[in-house]
Amino acid sequence: MGPRYQGTKTEVRALAAFVALQRAAESVAGSTQEEIVRAGLTQSQFGVLEALLHLGPLCAKDLARKILRTKGNLTMVIENLEKGGLVERTAREDDRRVLTVELTKKGRRLVEGMFPRHARVIERSFGVLTAGEQEELRRLCRKLGKAQG
Repeated sequence: MGPRYQGTKTEVRALAAFVALQRAAESVAGSTQEEIVRAGLTQSQFGVLEALLHLGPLCAKDLARKILRTKGNLTMVIENLEKGGLVERTAREDDRRVLTVELTKKGRRLVEGMFPRHARVIERSFGVLTAGEQEELRRLCRKLGKAQG
């Protein structure tokens, strides 16, 4: 690794925090990948299925916002899930331009079967933190996320 960035103290501190956050997020996300890949899904596809499971049917725009993807990126994800029989899109009665995405029975069975294991993997990953530290991390991440948008 080359020399460290020689910026201001605030830049260096912010960059160090950013790198630590990125590494931690990638490490935790990596621990969840095995189950997702075994099911033949991508992280984005699993995110769509999980959002629909917990939030119910959503239009593509709201779904994209919930899983932090662009609507354009999400179109291909939804199309592939639809080809696999996991979701279906229907036009809204009041505005045929708006498509609502919802789980099929097959999609619901898949994600309901996967999610408890997914939650346990995350619980184990976060087990290195106390309950208070987990709450503080959540609070800080929300604060950081809200400041960006």
